[in-house]
Amino acid sequence: MDISVVIPLYNEAESLPELAAWIERVMNDHDFSYEVIFVDDGSTDDSWATIRSLQEKNPNLHGISFRRNYGKSPALNTGFNAAKGDVVITMDADLQDSPDEIPELYRMIMRDGYDLVSGWKRKRYDPLSKTIPTKLFNATARKVSGIKNLHDFNCGLKAYRLEVVKHIEVYGDMHRYIPYLAKNAGFTRIGEKEVHHQARKYGSTKFGLDRFVNGYLDLATLWFTGKFGAKPMHFFGLLGSLMFIIGFIAVMAVGFGKLYDMTHGNPYRLVTDSPYFYLALTMMLLGTMLFLTGFIGELIARNAPGRNHYEIKEEIGIDK
Repeated sequence: MDISVVIPLYNEAESLPELAAWIERVMNDHDFSYEVIFVDDGSTDDSWATIRSLQEKNPNLHGISFRRNYGKSPALNTGFNAAKGDVVITMDADLQDSPDEIPELYRMIMRDGYDLVSGWKRKRYDPLSKTIPTKLFNATARKVSGIKNLHDFNCGLKAYRLEVVKHIEVYGDMHRYIPYLAKNAGFTRIGEKEVHHQARKYGSTKFGLDRFVNGYLDLATLWFTGKFGAKPMHFFGLLGSLMFIIGFIAVMAVGFGKLYDMTHGNPYRLVTDSPYFYLALTMMLLGTMLFLTGFIGELIARNAPGRNHYEIKEEIGIDK
């Protein structure tokens, strides 16, 4: 099979018939073998009934329905698990992503050799309250992830080599960072294609401004787990050791300062009367706690089932 199109959706019944017809027309025009996987994320409207009706007319359409709303990431992950096409295309169900982009995305994966191609909606039909935070968010994501050539991490229109989606897990709200997840999994040929963005035709957006706050928190989590997930002592142990050493030096400075004043007949006060003593003691305690956190983290990582998880790309001359 050439292409699997994975479409997560929530309350998009009005747009589904038009979207399905559009995808079918593009696939037939280019003679692609394909499947479309609609993942209904607990819709409360007639989305699932619409999918059933569409599937009866076109056997290339498939549907998966969640019992309740779990979010876009679980919907994508479920669609990825079900996909069988050589190239997997993701797009939103609101008709803001154009299926006419599919042939070129397919070509970039199969002929240009990319592992992942992300869409870039240079011209967006969104309010300033959405576009300005999006630009800041993408700039931060480029800096943290090291993927300098992507302008729009959160674009729903993306293409993947099948191998990519089978080797990454999209969870929580990590759909915003699939290129980063792919890079961490060893798929580094990541490209970008400028795509057409259309104004929403039906309904209203399902995302609020809170997604930008959550997005930054998720990015920090992904960066930390990618860098220190298998070696937490390298972060907590180093930070804890530095804090303990600085605190210890400060305590010694307070103690030697009093000793100096005593031996030279200068007026002095009790060590416990100095606020610096308590600050230094606090640093030593925090340093010890951070070090122990790193030690406990190492024990957990060492006993984790996936502690030696890695992917072998290719083997030569290995007997099995």
